[in-house]
Amino acid sequence: MSAIIPQRLAIKLRPAAEKSVKQGHPWVYDKGISKINKEGKTGDIAIIFDNKKNKFLGLGLYDADSPIRIKMLSNQPMQLDADWMLQTVQNAFQIRQPLFESETNAYRLLYGENDGLPGLIADVYDKVLVLKLYTGIWLPYLDWILEALEQTSGCDCTVLRLNRQLQQSPVIAWEDGTIIRGGLKNEEVHFIENGVRFCANVIKGHKTGFFLDHRFNRHKVGQLAKDKTVLDVFSYTGGFSTHALAGGARSVSSVDISVPALAFAKKNAALNPHQGQHETIAKDAFKALQEMIQESRQFDIVVIDPPSFAKRQSEIPNAIRQYERLAQLGAQLVKNNGVLLLASCSARVTSDDFFQANENGFQKANRSFQLLEKVFHDIDHPISFKEGAYLKAAYYEMY
Repeated sequence: MSAIIPQRLAIKLRPAAEKSVKQGHPWVYDKGISKINKEGKTGDIAIIFDNKKNKFLGLGLYDADSPIRIKMLSNQPMQLDADWMLQTVQNAFQIRQPLFESETNAYRLLYGENDGLPGLIADVYDKVLVLKLYTGIWLPYLDWILEALEQTSGCDCTVLRLNRQLQQSPVIAWEDGTIIRGGLKNEEVHFIENGVRFCANVIKGHKTGFFLDHRFNRHKVGQLAKDKTVLDVFSYTGGFSTHALAGGARSVSSVDISVPALAFAKKNAALNPHQGQHETIAKDAFKALQEMIQESRQFDIVVIDPPSFAKRQSEIPNAIRQYERLAQLGAQLVKNNGVLLLASCSARVTSDDFFQANENGFQKANRSFQLLEKVFHDIDHPISFKEGAYLKAAYYEMY
């Protein structure tokens, strides 16, 4: 990758884009560029100048392969080098320090733009670091990134994960899931989250192998679960299910359309001592919920954490309808005085719209409720700009 030599670009922006950069937004779209001194390539250093006074406005990286043409790094003059990279990673690591006060050794070390490194995700699972690239802008600087991450995290193995676009790129010599530093005896890596044991497939698993963002909510469900019956919908590899069983749940039902994911959920649950029964249901979630209602099944705790329903702006209205439907179905499956946890990871659906959809669903189900708590991002998923916020969840007591 060192063969990719970035050039420096001088750029001016249209008024709206210039204002956005001055306000600290990390994205400049292709249509926001008014002047550029030469043709840019992905990974080039983009230096933005003010239109009126021709003064330095900001520095970013040019992405020729994305409509977000410039990913901003700083509004202050800076030198993009190994020292800057190390300081940026160490700043991110410092924010996460409170996590280590619990029995936890898995966390998100870098959360892209929100930690000053756009399109770059780094998750730690014990001593294994999983680096996921969502853009090719970092390829010329990969050695600096790896050294900074390894020095800061203390990991002795690094796995490279690539988004779909980069998997097809002719300039990348590695495949998705390549171990680029150190060695790995097993692609399933064991880790601990608030004292509960898990394993994640860091080579082939979705994203980086596990969804670390719901740490707080999984722990809370585990604390609520003693002697309770629990339904975990869209369970994937059983994050909520495993915490519930480890917390003493009498029984847990995990629902997911993926048979391999449910097999992994069984494996995660088995890593922890538990007495409760664990039922897995391989079925479309909406269909499974409807069938349970028809069977008059109810649970003390119901968790519904679906994948994103709105990848594009045009999908927002349907996403809101889907959330409302899930709230309506879920509400009918909760015993009186039981708890319903509803979550959304759709960044395009606002928290206000999501919470309102939940209440609309409860009304359709003819269930009364009390809002217990609203939860957003955990400490290792900081938010520095509006689009960086995606996770929202709420606990409701149902009557």
